[in-house]
Amino acid sequence: MEQKNLVEIRNLYLNFYTYDGVVKALDGVELDIKKDEILGLVGETGCGKSVTSLATLAMVISPGMIESGHIEFDLGKEKLDLLNIKEQDRLKIRGKQVAMIFQEPRAALNPVYTVGNQIAEVYYHHRKEELTKAAISEAEKDVKNAKGFKRSIYKRELSLLEKMLKNPKSLTVRFASKIPILKRFQNRIKRVVRKDTVELLRLLRIPDPQRVIDMYPHELSSGMAQRVVIAIALTCNPTLLIADEPTTNLDVTVQMQILHLIKELKGKLGSSILYVTHDLGVVAELCERVAVMYAGNVVEVADVMAFFKNPLHPYSQALLESIPRPGQKFVSIPGTVPSLVNPPIGCRFYDRCRYALETCPKVKPELVEIEKGHMVACHLYREG
Repeated sequence: MEQKNLVEIRNLYLNFYTYDGVVKALDGVELDIKKDEILGLVGETGCGKSVTSLATLAMVISPGMIESGHIEFDLGKEKLDLLNIKEQDRLKIRGKQVAMIFQEPRAALNPVYTVGNQIAEVYYHHRKEELTKAAISEAEKDVKNAKGFKRSIYKRELSLLEKMLKNPKSLTVRFASKIPILKRFQNRIKRVVRKDTVELLRLLRIPDPQRVIDMYPHELSSGMAQRVVIAIALTCNPTLLIADEPTTNLDVTVQMQILHLIKELKGKLGSSILYVTHDLGVVAELCERVAVMYAGNVVEVADVMAFFKNPLHPYSQALLESIPRPGQKFVSIPGTVPSLVNPPIGCRFYDRCRYALETCPKVKPELVEIEKGHMVACHLYREG
């Protein structure tokens, strides 16, 4: 049974406006992310992998600008084009439906807040209603079991929590939140958050989560910090998880632990994962499908087995040939990546390609399906 698409990126153009000129970073990117899959996005440094992953969240770093395209996200009940909705609606999707694991955990974590506070922020922003209901359930039990003065205190807390659930911005709730004696009701929500955070850290196999939750980022090892960043991304059980080279700066042992963890979490949570990397070994270990990027274009998409067995695009073939192997001569890709300020009109790989045709520098090849599930953008296959 064919998997349905969770995300469909169509005809995505993105430029950066710099003093040196307009950098044409994404040139009509076409990409599908299927439900419940791990898709590897590979290519050399500067090919547009990270820009594509940020654009999937409709986030662009200045001076970048999305010129045109569609990023359609299937939310189950409806489909939304993230580029054609209001920013406040995008904010509701980011972190909840779509989350991202960044490449450098130290840069992603705030150094002045504890691990628990940073994870709690996501809970409060996206799951406030769910937390309030859990706190109400806890308060109802206390009201039922308590007597006398304690019972009256618990009833007051229950009443404030119910009002908060109904209207978080009501005058009564705002007033109670400012008075130390009355703001006790918020402690129940904090306890629920702390309990859920500890369970989440335990799910990520972080030892002694009760202690780690009160630690600051500088007290964590690189592997531990990356697990905390993953915990923040998984707080709301996102439908799509984007991992932007999350193991690049880790040693080999920790890399393998993180990769196995991501694979295990995908099975437990049922999320789709877009895994951005330049390491084909990671793709072979982790991913089910692979998309190859070159100079702002997706040039090949295939199942992992089909890609390694029979790469179709000349760039894909050159990438695999350039992997160092014991006893074999190292083969590098000749030439350099073209300037994206003034890129070729046709295929951006043509001047490095050993099979270049007369058509290549004049006409941009379209991404077409050659075999079932195996797509390639190359004139070699259009012209037989």
